[in-house]
Parts: sequence; structure tokens; C-alpha cells
Amino acid sequence: MSGNSYPRLPHDHNEGNTDIFGSMPDIETVRTVAEAMKQLGDPSRLRIFWLLCHCEECVINIAAATDMSSPAVSHHLRLLKGAGLIVSARRGKEMYYKAADTPITEKLHHTIEEIAMISCPEVHNNITDN
Repeated sequence: MSGNSYPRLPHDHNEGNTDIFGSMPDIETVRTVAEAMKQLGDPSRLRIFWLLCHCEECVINIAAATDMSSPAVSHHLRLLKGAGLIVSARRGKEMYYKAADTPITEKLHHTIEEIAMISCPEVHNNITDN
């Protein structure tokens, strides 16, 4: 639902809530956000996602950085990719992964850093270099 369209409510409480019903996101938007948040609810996937928000890497290096096995990392990457949070590109025999360039990915990346009270490596380096 969007705009001024809202359901006919069974009870009219005269509380002026009709605007909020007209502003509710559509079900597909809610599903997309819920799936992304579900995937980031796993600590391993959250770490991998954060890493890939800052660099493009192969499975072997992600596994080494996160102290996980390559098959475990591959499993998490499949789920993150299925949720549209990361993308991949083949270069020779290696597959490289990075965060998808989407508004939801950018918002989630910054939200994670705000909640964890950490900053992007680039931001931190710029602050310390000045």
C-alpha cells in the first residue's frame, strides 16, 4: 500500500490513524527488508557482509579473515547473495564477492557500524591522518 490508499477499517476510533495505514510499505518491500535482516541475524554472515562492504574478496581470503572453513564461507555467501546483499564476479578460476551497490545494502552497512559504534576503515584512517 502507498499514497492515500488505505483499507476500510472495521472500527473507526476517530484517532487520525488513517494516514499511517496509507503510508505502510507494500508487502514486497517488507519481504525484501525482512529477508536481508534475517540473513544478517547470523553473526558469521554479519561479519562477512561488513567485510564485503569494504572490499572485494575471494572465498579463501574471507575464510582466513573470519577463521572459518571455505565450505562454511561459501554457504554464507550463497545466502547473502540470495538475499541480494552481495554480488559476485569470476576472474580466472577465482570468484570474488563484494556488497551489492543498492540503497538497502548501504543503509544496512551504515546501520551496523552505528549500532556497533565502529567506523569504516576509510573514515577512521582519514580522521587519524589529519
